[in-house]
Amino acid sequence: MPMFQPSKRDGVVVAAFDGSGDGQVLDLDTAVKDGVLGGVGGGVIGAAVGEKLDLKKMIEELDLPEIPSVFICPISLEPMQDPVTLCTGQTYERSNILKWFNLGHYTCPTTMQELWDDSVTPNRTLYHLIYTWFSQKYLLMRKRSEDVQGRVSELLQTLKKAKGQARIQALKELKQVVAAHATAMKTVVDEGGVSLISSLLGPFTSHAVGSEAIAILVNLELDSESKTNLMQPTKISLMVDMLNEGSVETKINCTRLIEKLMEEKEFRAESISSHRLLVGLMRLVKDKRHTNGILPGLSLLRSICLHKQVMGLIVSIGAVSQLVELLPALEPDCLESALFILDTLSSLPEGKAALKDCGNTIPNMVRLLMRISESCTQYALSILWSVCKLAPEECSSVAVEAGLAAKLLLVIQSGCNPLLKQKSSELLKLCSLNYTDTIFISKCKLTRTIL
Repeated sequence: MPMFQPSKRDGVVVAAFDGSGDGQVLDLDTAVKDGVLGGVGGGVIGAAVGEKLDLKKMIEELDLPEIPSVFICPISLEPMQDPVTLCTGQTYERSNILKWFNLGHYTCPTTMQELWDDSVTPNRTLYHLIYTWFSQKYLLMRKRSEDVQGRVSELLQTLKKAKGQARIQALKELKQVVAAHATAMKTVVDEGGVSLISSLLGPFTSHAVGSEAIAILVNLELDSESKTNLMQPTKISLMVDMLNEGSVETKINCTRLIEKLMEEKEFRAESISSHRLLVGLMRLVKDKRHTNGILPGLSLLRSICLHKQVMGLIVSIGAVSQLVELLPALEPDCLESALFILDTLSSLPEGKAALKDCGNTIPNMVRLLMRISESCTQYALSILWSVCKLAPEECSSVAVEAGLAAKLLLVIQSGCNPLLKQKSSELLKLCSLNYTDTIFISKCKLTRTIL
């Protein structure tokens, strides 16, 4: 642990560490030499003449993960903006040490030594170190931002004229810049890039161009006009084609973009009433080699389910049985979406029938009760109710044999939503109708089937 060596220089306390050799010093010359600042020369390089940078603003905007420890106030653990030094040689942010004194403490917070002098001395050398270090970082960030904005402008100009491979290369570079810099996203939007890139999407657009364009658009803030423009049938058709035939990354981007468009009030269900769209989504959800597509695929399917006009089409492509079979392998965040979709589809007669005809519906739903979350329990319970109500004698017996009665008792005895408890009681009553009291009570015992 290095030791403090208080010293005086030009009437200002300069606390320095000895023997560390790692740049963790507060002496200006040594700090520059050891690389803490990287050279301060005759001022802050890159600052405009007469420009005064605000230290507080720089600290907030930079939000750096790593800051030299000597710049940090031991009380707040935040960078100091007005460092002052005590008689013990320890330095603190002025406002923090004054609060410490106001609480009746007349000791040094770090060493707990009693203070023989409670005055504080501005540590101008440390302030200069802090100010210069943050200024260099801030100006570098600003220069990079300006460079990024300039490059984005150049690429947008290129896209207006380029064709073929040159257009693809420009889109690829723009995609990389947008993904890496938040300022690039804003520049694209401010300079009309959304409209320009959207204009590249059409019936004759190659997938090479389309995939890059969509990868950019999905990361941008789209206003209502931009979304309306992208909802044109020819553009949606291209997205659907790439959802079925593109790379996994492209499929995910198409899925995310379509879901973003669905947030618009003017979105019409006709845009998603596509057999090809739904089939492509189910392929993405079932792709075991690329599991990163499952959640975005289910998320879009969940949004589509909210449109009643499309629900029947989802059932008709066999989505119900496919989702039921997927349940055991899904992660918790995916499970909730899948159960929501199945529960929503169970409101249709054909949806109920499809759930009843799938042999794993009941055992999978029973297994999920009280396992993942209250929402999952709610959806599974609702699905079981729909199926058992549709064919009480057949399905109730299967459900009880799968351990449903014992699971329902767990729900009733838990601290979950009262409506869930009521629904569980009603389902328990429905299931008991096919058994004598003695036999049904035996079915309610906890067994390995419900674990």
